[in-house]
Amino acid sequence: MRVLREAFPMLVYGMSVTVQVSIISLFIAVFLGLFTCLMGMSRNPVLSFISKFYIWLIRGTPLLVQVYFIYFGFPQMLQSFGIAFRFSTPFSAGIVALSLNAGAYIAELFRGGIQAVDPGQMEAARSLGLTSNMAMFKVILPQAVRIAIPSLVNQFIITLKDTSIISVIGLAEIAYRAKIYIGRTMESFATWSVVAIMYLVVISVLSWLSRYVEGRLTYGDKSQGK
Repeated sequence: MRVLREAFPMLVYGMSVTVQVSIISLFIAVFLGLFTCLMGMSRNPVLSFISKFYIWLIRGTPLLVQVYFIYFGFPQMLQSFGIAFRFSTPFSAGIVALSLNAGAYIAELFRGGIQAVDPGQMEAARSLGLTSNMAMFKVILPQAVRIAIPSLVNQFIITLKDTSIISVIGLAEIAYRAKIYIGRTMESFATWSVVAIMYLVVISVLSWLSRYVEGRLTYGDKSQGK
């Protein structure tokens, strides 16, 4: 009861920061992932190489290393070139790190969704007079997004949990605030139990929304089939 009375308000505020960072990062990551995916499927070798290198780099390094590099290493690298730059807050650095990290994985999800669409769809769109770009955006991508939705929601959940890593640079999200409270009271078990329950509630809601959206899309497909 003591933890609920004393720590719950600060943990709720920490969870609100967690959700804010997650939403902003994922919004950016979806567009970054789509852009990266299209670059990777481009016939331009330079664009394709940049896309593949970015995905390889992000997927091949831990998020913790990426966070440290973006918050500490990147500004120092710019300073060596005479460019004075530093992130104003851990909040902004956390958004950049999570966006870059999630964007690489989302790019692969979009690529898988596009490849899952029947190739005949592109041929049919081209036969109707659409250009390749028009066919991609009007015919292929809408279907690919619907296919990728379950995986995208799963990535959203992963990113939400990954926000706890950003606490290492001082982002005042729920894990950071839990550590502060535990440092004052030594109430580790009760505090982390409350944090775990809060995460479970938020993630359960996201999972329910995922199943609901997936069910609606499946129902829509069946209705069109009739």
